[in-house]
Amino acid sequence: MSKGWRILIGLGIIVVLLSSMYVTRRNEMVKKHEAVRAAWAQVDVVIQRRADLIPNLVNTVEGYAAHEQTVFDSVTRAREALIAARTPTDRVAANSQLDGALGRLLMVAEAYPNLKANENFLELQDQLEGTENRIAVERRRYDEAVRSYNTYIGLFPNNLVAAMSGFRRENNYFAAVGAARAVPKVEFPPAKP
Repeated sequence: MSKGWRILIGLGIIVVLLSSMYVTRRNEMVKKHEAVRAAWAQVDVVIQRRADLIPNLVNTVEGYAAHEQTVFDSVTRAREALIAARTPTDRVAANSQLDGALGRLLMVAEAYPNLKANENFLELQDQLEGTENRIAVERRRYDEAVRSYNTYIGLFPNNLVAAMSGFRRENNYFAAVGAARAVPKVEFPPAKP
């Protein structure tokens, strides 16, 4: 066999190996990116479940604490912002706003012993608590999927394949933002004699 054929066969083998490596790594990036999207969909489902529970919870509390209108308005505005949010970034920000508003609403509920004993309120509170737990689990799964994807496309030579294929880092980690970290403050009017 001549030297030219050996070089040509060697180059052919290298091209096949590089192509195989490219296809394998690109397919893995597609899988990881889809895992991020699926994890986000799960977060979105449980956030929507919570948003659907809120009107009932607000109505129940409102019957007992009509003078707490600012709290009810903030919960309603936060819920509307969450429903209107379309991108993951907007959804994360709106969810943080809703977290704070719900905290203030539940603090109002603590001040009314009759409300805390109301069966409807207790059932709604249990459902909300379960939903909050689901949200925490799905947030963690989503953040893990984003971390796995970002790590994979950042490693060499994956970063070269990612750049050639148009894969970009996901920057929508589900982290608490400013207002969500603050302890809600609720002031009650002075008790009537």
